[in-house]
Amino acid sequence: MKDRTPLSGFRPAEIMKLPEHMDHHNHGYNQVVIALSGQTEFEIEGYGSLVCPGQGCLVTADSDHGFSGIGQNEILVLNVPTVCDTLQDYALDRMHQLFDRSAYFHLDNQAQTLIRALSAEMQAHPDDWLLSKACTDTLMCVLQRHFKPLASERYLPRLNMDVIDHYIQQHLSRKIAVAQLAGLVFLGESQFHVVFKEQTGVTPHQYVLQKRLEFARQLMEEPKLSLAQIAQSAGFANQSNFTQAFTRHFGVSPAKFRRQWL
Repeated sequence: MKDRTPLSGFRPAEIMKLPEHMDHHNHGYNQVVIALSGQTEFEIEGYGSLVCPGQGCLVTADSDHGFSGIGQNEILVLNVPTVCDTLQDYALDRMHQLFDRSAYFHLDNQAQTLIRALSAEMQAHPDDWLLSKACTDTLMCVLQRHFKPLASERYLPRLNMDVIDHYIQQHLSRKIAVAQLAGLVFLGESQFHVVFKEQTGVTPHQYVLQKRLEFARQLMEEPKLSLAQIAQSAGFANQSNFTQAFTRHFGVSPAKFRRQWL
C-alpha cells in the first residue's frame, strides 16, 4: 500500500498481509481493499470498521486512513489512478461514481467467487504485471454491480449489550481493553467507541469502571474480605486506586461505606 508510480514498479493489484500494529498514511490515488482471509481493521477519516472476508473498503485519493491486521490475514488491494488517459468517458464516469467517497462494503457470492479465482492466479504468478492490471480492470468493471454499502456515518448500529455485559462480568478481575469489547460485536475500535457512547451516554472505559465499582459494592457485604481483596477482585491495580475511584463515584470512602453497611 505504498505510494508508487508505474515507472518505479506500481502494481495495479497486490495481495499482501497487514502488520498487527496500526499504521496511517494517505496517497494520491484511489484504492479498493478486499479481505481474503482473517480480519483487518481499517479507519478512514476517523470512521473505523472491522473488515472480514467478503467485505472491503473504498479509499478515495488523499484520504487519511489507518490499517492493521488481526493475526493471520490476507487482503487484495487494487490501486486505481485518479486520471487515466486510456479510459473512455463512460469508464471514467463509472470510476468517479465508485469513488465518490470512502466507504465500506459487502460483496455478493458471485463477486466473491470471481475474486477468489483472480487472487489464485495472482498468487501463482506474482510477477506478472499484465495479469495484475487485468485483474484490476476486471474487478473495476463488475464491482459497482456486486457490492452493498455497509453502515455509513449516518447509521449507528445497535450494540448487543447483553454480550458485552456478560464478557465484562466474566473478566472484572482483569484488564479489559476496548479492542476486546469491540471484537465481541465485530466493530473496529474507533467505530465501537462512537456507537457505544451514543447508545449508553458514557465511554467504554467509564462503563467498565462503573461495573467494577458496582461489583465492589456488592463484595462489601462479605465481612471476611479485606478492602485489598475487594479491590483486586474488582480489577483495580491497587487499594489506593480503588479507594479514590469508589469515593469519587459514591461520595463516601470504602471503609466508611462498609461501616455504615455493617
